[in-house]
Amino acid sequence: MKTITAKSPYDSSFSFSRRYFNWKKKVEDNDDNEEEILTFSSSSHFCEEAKEAEELRIPEASRVSLVPPPRKKLPTVSVSKLRSALSVFGKNTSAYRSGLGTRVVGTLFGYRRGHVHFAFQEEAKVTPAFLIQLATPTSVLVREMASGLVRIALECEKKMGKKGVKLLDEPVWRTYCNGKKCGFAMRRECGAEEWKVLKAVEPISMGAGVLPGNWNDNEAGSEGELMYMRAKFERVVGSKDSEAFYMMNPDGSGGPELSVYLLRV
Repeated sequence: MKTITAKSPYDSSFSFSRRYFNWKKKVEDNDDNEEEILTFSSSSHFCEEAKEAEELRIPEASRVSLVPPPRKKLPTVSVSKLRSALSVFGKNTSAYRSGLGTRVVGTLFGYRRGHVHFAFQEEAKVTPAFLIQLATPTSVLVREMASGLVRIALECEKKMGKKGVKLLDEPVWRTYCNGKKCGFAMRRECGAEEWKVLKAVEPISMGAGVLPGNWNDNEAGSEGELMYMRAKFERVVGSKDSEAFYMMNPDGSGGPELSVYLLRV
């Protein structure tokens, strides 16, 4: 049997076989035919593979490390700067705070032949953060409230020269009651007389009533009985130029019977 030579398109495969296999001739005693015996050369095969693996081996320097680098600690100086910046920011934002939260105590009071006063307090025992005197007579407002819902709108002008003034610190307001213009309202400081009224109704959390004309020893009761209404209000801040106070019903049903809107235009 003659040696096979590759003269076909598969010539490359035969060259591959010669590369890893040794071909030997064995002569049979009884037969004149020659037979080729195929033996596997393991040493040459593994040598070639080892050589190729050596060529494909990735250098140690170019290997990617899977261990994450240690985190860098922030220096003490940067942390202190951050704290100082946050404290300055807190001081700037506190300029717009009025001392009132989202739940406040609202008290409407006035003598029957006098004018209406409106006070908002953070708590019943503290000085009111907002106290105004309306031009509307107390008797007129009582009739409006008896007829149904009451919406009081207070508007003030924004002055370009004065900046940083809180909305609740504005001194003069235009007053509208259910869409009707009702003169002007003046902001007042809580004096001794107003504080006595608030102390007299302090135990009352919600309700309306009348204090007798001689409730105050210093007054003769010339303006008649003092009428009051006290309730919890929800405070909603739209911006530094708009706020609203909605009276909260004790049962939680229905809309607010009394709402006060503050707007700076």
